[in-house]
Amino acid sequence: MDKIIAIIAMALVTYGIRLGPFILFGGGKQTPEWVRSIGGVLPPAVMGMLIVYSLKHIEILKVSSSLPVLIAIAVTTVLHLWKRNNLLSILSGTAVYMFLVQRLF
Repeated sequence: MDKIIAIIAMALVTYGIRLGPFILFGGGKQTPEWVRSIGGVLPPAVMGMLIVYSLKHIEILKVSSSLPVLIAIAVTTVLHLWKRNNLLSILSGTAVYMFLVQRLF
């Protein structure tokens, strides 16, 4: 019974989170400037956090651990600058990193 209650609570919270923007900004209301500014700043901030997270444990002098990370970051950067697609660049960089770690290093 506890599991069912937890699932219902999670479903209601998820539904509420997804419904919230329509309630707050729906009906022809103008989207507040602060929401639009966050929308412009958030994607680069997320990319920056991913880069910091990827590099936090890297040992530059240890080629077997640093080279796959640096190659994957280079692929991600080039793809992002070329296509300007966050999902494509992140997924491609992750795939390149996993391939390098699993097959080559």
